[in-house]
Amino acid sequence: MPQNLEFFNGRITLNPDLCNGHPTVRGKRITVQSILEYLSAGDSESDILDEFPELEPADIRACLMFASQLMNQRYDCAKVA
Repeated sequence: MPQNLEFFNGRITLNPDLCNGHPTVRGKRITVQSILEYLSAGDSESDILDEFPELEPADIRACLMFASQLMNQRYDCAKVA
């Protein structure tokens, strides 16, 4: 049985059987990536909440915190070939 993971009090969930295992918001079919893409395209928090009424402002903040923590990891560039 696949293991589900939760972050930020369950606001961000990872389920291998949902959205191809991409991180989602509270187990809904709304990916963290989608929310980040809306924000990067210039949509406001209000715009996103209008588009997805099942979301809460804390969900959007959780997406940003999740992305921030991922970027806090160390990355090495390796030459290929």
